[in-house]
Amino acid sequence: MTASGSYTDARPLQVRIADGIRIKIKSGELKPGQQLPTLDQIAEERGTSLAAVRKALDLLRQQGLVVTVQGKGSFVRERPSTRRHGIDRYAKSKWKSGKPLHTAEAEEQGHSAGQVLRELAEVPAPAVVAERFGVPEGTPVWVRRRTTFIDNRPNQLADSYYELEVVRGTLIQQENTGPGGGFARLEEAGRILDRMREEWTVRMPTGPESVELRLPAGTPVVDLVRTTFDTTGRAVEVMLATLAGDMVSFAYEFKIPD
Repeated sequence: MTASGSYTDARPLQVRIADGIRIKIKSGELKPGQQLPTLDQIAEERGTSLAAVRKALDLLRQQGLVVTVQGKGSFVRERPSTRRHGIDRYAKSKWKSGKPLHTAEAEEQGHSAGQVLRELAEVPAPAVVAERFGVPEGTPVWVRRRTTFIDNRPNQLADSYYELEVVRGTLIQQENTGPGGGFARLEEAGRILDRMREEWTVRMPTGPESVELRLPAGTPVVDLVRTTFDTTGRAVEVMLATLAGDMVSFAYEFKIPD
């Protein structure tokens, strides 16, 4: 506090500049896709040096709020995001409608969605998958590796694993699984789905994940392990997914147990 009784702002100058721009982004004054003022304009407005403004924009880029296009300037980052509506997203009426869950959920929220198949193969079960299937690590299993997109930006790396005897002779082993996707094919094969368990963790991405998901510096990822059980209590699918942390939010509503 100064002698006059007012408080001194101890934040470094570049942090104060970045915080001021962040407030405008969060309030909507600066909208997604909108170009920021030039470095000179920000420096003149704030009465500071270009060096401090450059450092402030570096901070905003690291926080995933701003992108800079060479020769054009800096822009508020557009962040297409979908909300995963917990239990409701797995309602059988959703995937029995013929659309993949990812597509149906995105379209309900006004986004376009798509996916690319990265691999379809018999592979050794990694430890986390083997544990949930109750088999030794390295046991041959079937995997479908996919990259999903929201508004043409990759938002998820999703790898679904199945025991070979469960998927043998089904379209799950083909590129196109048909209407309703893997869940519908499991039920056609007599594996009536009953419940799911989801396990979530948050971490920083690896280099390859940052590239595949086009993540700005400093953006975390969310890991999901989803295990799907049939009415006999058997695990029939284990999905390992890595989601771009800035493109997803979660909403869960459920009855409180007694």
